[in-house]
Amino acid sequence: MPHFKVLYRQFLFRLMDVEFLAASARGDASELYGQFASMLIFLSLVSCYAALIYGSTPHSSTDIWAAERVLTEITMLVVGIFAILSWDSTFPDRRDIQILVPLPVRGRELFTAKIAAAASALGLTILALNCLSGFVWPTVLFRSVPGGVNPLRFVAAFWITLPAAGLFLYGAILGVQGLAAQLPRGWFLRVSSFLQLAAFGLFIGVLFLEPSFLTARALSTPENQTALAWLPPYWFMGLFNRLSGAYPDPAMSALAHRAVINLGISVLAAGGAFLLSWLRTLRKIAEEPDILPGTRGGVWLPPFGNRQRTALAHFTIRTLGRSRQHRMNLAFYLGVGFAMAAVVVQETLEAGHRAGIDVLRQSMNAPLLLSSLLMLCLCIVGTRVAFSRPLDLQANWIFRVTPLQGGAVCLSATRRALLTLSVVPVWLGTAIALLWFWPWRAAAEHLLLLALFGTLLVESWLIGFRKIPFSCSYLPGKSKIHVMFGASVLIVPIILQNCVEIEQWIASDWRIYWAAAAVLFGALFAVRRISRPGDEIQFEEFASDELVGLGL
Repeated sequence: MPHFKVLYRQFLFRLMDVEFLAASARGDASELYGQFASMLIFLSLVSCYAALIYGSTPHSSTDIWAAERVLTEITMLVVGIFAILSWDSTFPDRRDIQILVPLPVRGRELFTAKIAAAASALGLTILALNCLSGFVWPTVLFRSVPGGVNPLRFVAAFWITLPAAGLFLYGAILGVQGLAAQLPRGWFLRVSSFLQLAAFGLFIGVLFLEPSFLTARALSTPENQTALAWLPPYWFMGLFNRLSGAYPDPAMSALAHRAVINLGISVLAAGGAFLLSWLRTLRKIAEEPDILPGTRGGVWLPPFGNRQRTALAHFTIRTLGRSRQHRMNLAFYLGVGFAMAAVVVQETLEAGHRAGIDVLRQSMNAPLLLSSLLMLCLCIVGTRVAFSRPLDLQANWIFRVTPLQGGAVCLSATRRALLTLSVVPVWLGTAIALLWFWPWRAAAEHLLLLALFGTLLVESWLIGFRKIPFSCSYLPGKSKIHVMFGASVLIVPIILQNCVEIEQWIASDWRIYWAAAAVLFGALFAVRRISRPGDEIQFEEFASDELVGLGL
């Protein structure tokens, strides 16, 4: 197959959409992949640290099973996110069909290269996530297991179970996508958005809200079998114990049997649906349009100032509503925020129930304060990140030839759109929740501070911003996503917790409260003065006088 290597490299590179890269972004996609790999290795390092802490004290079988289940869930979550992010690259797009079909390339080579690229990316993702923890965790768990178990068998069981769990989930998602691809092209693209959101919500919900069946009695009780039949992490926990020989319990054998059967079904269903989709989808991509003319009028939006500001703000809001790629980016941040907020509230409710106290109805309680701040921060960051990625970079010529007044108009329109899409929804949701649980005065105090804090974050994120959202080039290598992810995991929760404690102290005295509100307002005014842009709109990530090599 002479074309296999070329197609394999191209498909592996195109697991991420490269159309939004800047003209000078040569090599930045590789740098972005390196940053994702660094982020996964960082997670593996954090997992190793947790394993060392875990192994410092002896543990019971319940604790060991809990650790095995969590490791399986994390691997499945990462694989699920990988499958969702590579959703659009599973099948060739219209450009691939237009370029490759006239060339002497066999469909078998195209199909094989696509499968090889997806399998390589999936294997590298699992390997990077467990490159360090895949040897530390088995060693730590082996020390807590009763004697008679071979340590090498324990390591082998770990490296068989976790890839099998990831393969099961990837196969299940691929099977669902393949079945959806049998719909007409326009319907498939429309349904894909909801399937991606539903899948991500399911992953987060299972990870944070999964019931606990971590005793031999709970695993074998008949009334729990229906729930266990729908919880794959427990299947692969049983497979791990069955392969390692640590706990020869009949309940573990039943779970392992269920894991093997469902893994086979997932792989066969994914292979059949994928093959069927390739045989039928290529013609649909070439013959059916991706975008159909709308049959309904647009959603009414209020004016945002003069005509230019209103036009740019409407363009920004409607683009985010129509682009499923950008909605998925935002849904990732919101899903993480909802999950973390749900865990915080659930743990607080359980602690209050044991103490006989209704914690949520106490004014300025920490769970609701932390949840509102967390959702506000993630919504602003997710929307701002979505603004940086263009929807169709080649279509920004219309803005280049339009006589806009300069960066001040674009910044003003972007600010108002960002406030409308991020701060306003979170503020309204928080207002409904607080007015339901708290007295109106306490709710009003927090809502005022939340509005000032959210507006301050928006102004801070727009410092130096001289672009039109969704229409300017993007250099992913500049984002340093692995550094931002590590900082977010380690620093942001601590900062928000301190903010909650400070707000509780502020609410204790009305003089301190109004002084804090005045400080936030002054900081907002100062940041807005700093963020005043120039007159030139930045369409590219490099200077207009920079020489661009042709790479010939």
